[in-house]
Amino acid sequence: MTTETTMQRKTDSEVTQTEPTRSGRQYRPNVDIIEQPGHLLIRADMAGVRGDQIDVRFENGTLTIFGPAAQRQQQNTEYLLCEYGVGDFYRTFRVSEAIDAQQITAAYQHGVLTLHLPKVPAVQPRKIAVKAG
Repeated sequence: MTTETTMQRKTDSEVTQTEPTRSGRQYRPNVDIIEQPGHLLIRADMAGVRGDQIDVRFENGTLTIFGPAAQRQQQNTEYLLCEYGVGDFYRTFRVSEAIDAQQITAAYQHGVLTLHLPKVPAVQPRKIAVKAG
């Protein structure tokens, strides 16, 4: 009996998606991405995470956000309703070459992670003066 293994070519969108490698429950934090003249602004909801435990990394054109959520549920408690799940926040983004990776900054306040991704000067719009006369 022979077994054939076939390889299926993935599309570009399938290749750029990341696969989770951590065990346990993970949540995708909801984000807002705002384009401003000189930078991109990303706001990610990460309630229940301590700011000193958030890990933001940029590597090979991928921006990764990770934050472990603290457990709030108590053992030996009978809940009438329990919607809060315990797990880690994890999200990745492909970042274009138009972003200056060395200048990315992050701040965390009131459960919201804010990232500033400055554009490289060459791609920022600029006003060109016109000489009259």
